[in-house]
Amino acid sequence: MKLGVFAVLFAEKSFEEMLDHVKSQGVEAVEIGTGGNPGDAHCKIDELLASEAKRKAYLEKVHSRGLTISAFSCHNNPVSPNKEEAETAHETLVKTIKLAGLMGIPVVNTFSGTPGSDEDAKQPNWPISPWPNEYTDIYHWQWEEKLIPYWREIGKLAEEHDVKIGIELHGGFSVHTPYTLLKLRNATSPAIGANLDPSHLWWQGIDPVAAIKILGKENAIHHFHAKDTFIDQENVNMYGLTDMQPYGDVQTRAWTFRSVGCGHSLQDWSDMMSALRTYGYDYVVSIEHEDPLMSIDEGFSRAVTNLKSVIIKDQPDEMWWV
Repeated sequence: MKLGVFAVLFAEKSFEEMLDHVKSQGVEAVEIGTGGNPGDAHCKIDELLASEAKRKAYLEKVHSRGLTISAFSCHNNPVSPNKEEAETAHETLVKTIKLAGLMGIPVVNTFSGTPGSDEDAKQPNWPISPWPNEYTDIYHWQWEEKLIPYWREIGKLAEEHDVKIGIELHGGFSVHTPYTLLKLRNATSPAIGANLDPSHLWWQGIDPVAAIKILGKENAIHHFHAKDTFIDQENVNMYGLTDMQPYGDVQTRAWTFRSVGCGHSLQDWSDMMSALRTYGYDYVVSIEHEDPLMSIDEGFSRAVTNLKSVIIKDQPDEMWWV
């Protein structure tokens, strides 16, 4: 495995400055935002799509530093009932897939998106209870009329360009659990898989090691985000896990995103690295920083230090003792 970073942390730096900075910290791969929520500070899609020379120069800046690009990322809502938002998200996703194909980037990360409740809806609707019965009706309509048709076409496009789609399992979006990821994958394309982020599993009560086993058996883990979550049980007792307080209200929130090792033990992280290797994922572990208690630099460096102590880099030797 290689240690990487989601480079949107350093959007204020130039592309070259960002590459030099992460390289100096011992990172081997970068995940680059191409639009949507991650922004496009380090990747102007239209310019790169239009020029082979610019694509080669871009990759040379990465490879000359001994780095690789693990993924392009354009997290957004391409099935939003807001037509303008959906069109922008779709256009960015399509361009990102095409650019990834041209540049040999194997993965494009994004969200599944969340449709509205019906054709006349103005805002997304995330049903999380089967009753009252209208929630079940909304759920089935979303999947049958919006999610599966949309992602079937995106899956075909990804296959044509030899790119895999890493969907982040994120609360608030239709795909947020191993089940919903496999539901979408089985109905659409094997190009659809997970950008597995344990931080979003912990707050839902899902054991990330178990999720790795479930998805790894299906060869459905395409990318991995390294971010931690601290669960404050006293606050869970008050607010539940679907806590709607702002992320900055750390004293009272039920859960809070943390840098690697600040929410769960390094043994937990070591167990995840072992599970990834055991179940076939041997790609990049990409650090994502959203810790409200630490600066970007401190949270990033803490994650680098902790992950270096548990990541499995080399291939195993022959079992000489057998």
